[in-house]
Amino acid sequence: MRLSSFLHSGRAAYGVVVDQGIVDLSERIAGASTLRDFLALTPTPNVDQIVAAGGAIPLADIVFEPVIPSPDKIICVGLNYNDHVTETNRTITEYPVLFARFAGSQIGHDRPLIRPKVSHQFDYEAELAVVIGRGGRDISEADALDHIGGYTCYNDASVRDWQRHTTQFLPGKTFAGTGAMGPWLVTPDEVGDPASLDIEMRLNGRVMQKANTSQLIHSIPSLIHYLSMILPLLPGDVIVTGTPGGVGARRNPQVWMKPGDVAEVEISRIGTLVNRVAAE
Repeated sequence: MRLSSFLHSGRAAYGVVVDQGIVDLSERIAGASTLRDFLALTPTPNVDQIVAAGGAIPLADIVFEPVIPSPDKIICVGLNYNDHVTETNRTITEYPVLFARFAGSQIGHDRPLIRPKVSHQFDYEAELAVVIGRGGRDISEADALDHIGGYTCYNDASVRDWQRHTTQFLPGKTFAGTGAMGPWLVTPDEVGDPASLDIEMRLNGRVMQKANTSQLIHSIPSLIHYLSMILPLLPGDVIVTGTPGGVGARRNPQVWMKPGDVAEVEISRIGTLVNRVAAE
């Protein structure tokens, strides 16, 4: 099942993506006016009858929101592919490198990535994002996949000079309009093993990053286990699992996203997140 958050006629909603468009669930599932609410329901409602009844809204008539517009937390993982560790001249760490994004920095599919006016060092980062479905604390690695509500594409676009202002990543990682998420959430039954997904980043059609999630240093189960020891994971929480090598900052010459560019993040069995770059 593919689920997405969207705006229609100025109203925030979420629904199931089908061939004909998107079937609005936001006013049809008791106690679940948002996708985050929907994921928190136990068990997750069977929506087959609602979908079978039809009434899909054409995708051309909606505005995609970030898959989870207002998560309790967005936790990003840095330096989680060997080739990215190598290109940054760093070393593999025993524990995952973590930083946070804020919900207000996110945009949805087909919405503009905003290059801030204070910098032209605007970089792309293709990543797999995991969205928690069933919350928990001290989740074991063996049980971790059972806590996942779905997977989506993420472009953790980074403002590199601001990222280097200090040893902490946050300044360059949470500018408004720089965290692209979407186009939809694909449920685990359709994705299968998350450790066997091809991930590719294209800028204006040119392949810039290409990897497979089997190359993750810290696996998805280990990340969920580690994070859940720090604080409870809640339905709708987003874990952005890291980017492979090939980022613009480490190329020679460097490659920066500029207004008019088209950035695409494609992940097998999930879909393609597309965003055009615009100036602030």
